[in-house]
Amino acid sequence: MLTVMFLTFILQIVARYVLNYPIGWTVELCLTLWLWGVFWGAAFCLDDSDHVKFDILYHAGSARMRRMFALVSAVAIIVGFVAAMPATWDYITFYKIKKSGTLRIRLDYVFSIYAIFAVAVIARYALRAFALVRGKTLDEGDKDTAA
Repeated sequence: MLTVMFLTFILQIVARYVLNYPIGWTVELCLTLWLWGVFWGAAFCLDDSDHVKFDILYHAGSARMRRMFALVSAVAIIVGFVAAMPATWDYITFYKIKKSGTLRIRLDYVFSIYAIFAVAVIARYALRAFALVRGKTLDEGDKDTAA
């Protein structure tokens, strides 16, 4: 996706500034690929340690307290995403009646990546909560605590 986005961006620059012939679909393709790239990457390519965290209290607590913080956080994230899923799905399916401006892609296809992202986040944190309930500590393999 990044390669196609970069090549489209270069085409856009050449067409606009060298050939003096701007191409409208290049902007739309770059925006759509960026949207998909960000959500796909966040759902499937990033490790937990790659996400931004506010963990000052987490690291100040004991191992038991850290596990409890992680469990409460995982459950809160699951509940939040599950609660938002009906409205999210309604919003995405509403856009099946609209198409993008220049490429004429149905917008429900464009925005469906968010539903994929949400399901992946729910699954990731459900697995994490299950592991925490079984007694696994999250510090195993953590880059910050291994040093």
